[in-house]
Amino acid sequence: MPPSGVITVSPARAVRGRLRVPGDKSISHRYAILAGLAQGASDISNFAPGADCRSTVACLRQLGVDIAEPTDGALTIQGVGIGGLRAPARDLDAGNSGTTMRLMAGVVAGHPFTSRFVGDASLSRRPMRRVMDPLQQMGARLEAVDGHAPLTVHGGGLHGIAYLTPVPSAQIKSAVLLAGLHANGTTTVTEPAETRDHTERALRAFGGHAHVSGRTVQVAGGERLAGQRLEVPGDFSSAAFWLVAAAAIPGSRVEIEGVGLNPTRTHLLSVLRRFGAVVDVRPAKADGVGGEPQGTVVVEHARSERLVIGPDEVPALIDELPAIAALGAFGGEVTVSGAAELRVKESDRIAALVAGFRALGIDADEQPDGFTVHGSAGPRTTAARVADARGDHRMAMAFAIAALGSERPSTIDGADSVAISYPTFFETLEQLTAR
Repeated sequence: MPPSGVITVSPARAVRGRLRVPGDKSISHRYAILAGLAQGASDISNFAPGADCRSTVACLRQLGVDIAEPTDGALTIQGVGIGGLRAPARDLDAGNSGTTMRLMAGVVAGHPFTSRFVGDASLSRRPMRRVMDPLQQMGARLEAVDGHAPLTVHGGGLHGIAYLTPVPSAQIKSAVLLAGLHANGTTTVTEPAETRDHTERALRAFGGHAHVSGRTVQVAGGERLAGQRLEVPGDFSSAAFWLVAAAAIPGSRVEIEGVGLNPTRTHLLSVLRRFGAVVDVRPAKADGVGGEPQGTVVVEHARSERLVIGPDEVPALIDELPAIAALGAFGGEVTVSGAAELRVKESDRIAALVAGFRALGIDADEQPDGFTVHGSAGPRTTAARVADARGDHRMAMAFAIAALGSERPSTIDGADSVAISYPTFFETLEQLTAR
């Protein structure tokens, strides 16, 4: 990747190949945090390589957790037990990672010391009041600037609550559940719509209990977690870009092995079938270590003319929506509504998507809570300008997939942002594309 982060993507006749994607980012965060709170050592393999999960590891180290990295993609974490973290000597830097800041805020809220979280410019614009409110109800004291980082947490003395999350968010749910492990009594979280359940599964993997009834999850304070040996499955949200490319481009076929098949994450497969693609899912014979199912997914090209994603589907697709938008770059139309949450991600993903697609010669319209992409049936002849990823890894990857359908090479600025979740994305793109 050039130091400037500018990269040129050439058109492709097809994408074909077999691959594995990096370890799941969401699961890696949670395994590292719970391993730090467990008693004894944990060995975690296929840990996500991106900068976001490195931020979580760095914060845990500052809080007194011993973490060794014997080989690439492997961590050995010596847990300190529930309540065993120590006060940090300096600010905890979450980088670009909202997951790090929100989940770790829940963890330190249960400890009798003060922690101050900082992040990059993008993270400092993202809303934190959504985790501040429940943690304050539990007894912690939090300070922020108009609800944004820097975020200071004065922890200790928590009590369990019953909390209804204002928006469907696995990060809010997880922050409250992690705080609940350190609280007196029980803590209950109810969501307006189902979100990914990695925290609940990870708690069970470490010997804890998470009682689930519909959209309600309950944990008890004072649980004892035990160190484990766990493998992180491949990241489905990273795989999404290759699955979309295979569905959209004639003559394409992609096979992804060892990818996570957690049912709260894989709604994209239903969307691709609705789009007309040939989708074959081959689950492993048993659930993956830690209760996270995994297996092989194969997608081959076939397509329809119109795809509509409504508000009821958005919570299950929130990280895959940029990839889904790229489907519209190859003809037909993709419309997404009820996705205002995209505006408070690493970038305003609605504005960034529409602006970037237009720069690539793709007709796209912006709505307050979504977008419409009107693709051309054949190669785009408009000379591509520079598509700006705005420091957002998912924008960079979405623009790269969309650029495969251009007639001429396209330029993406800010392409180095893929390091946040998928450092080898562009190398893999080169391996899969047929010119």
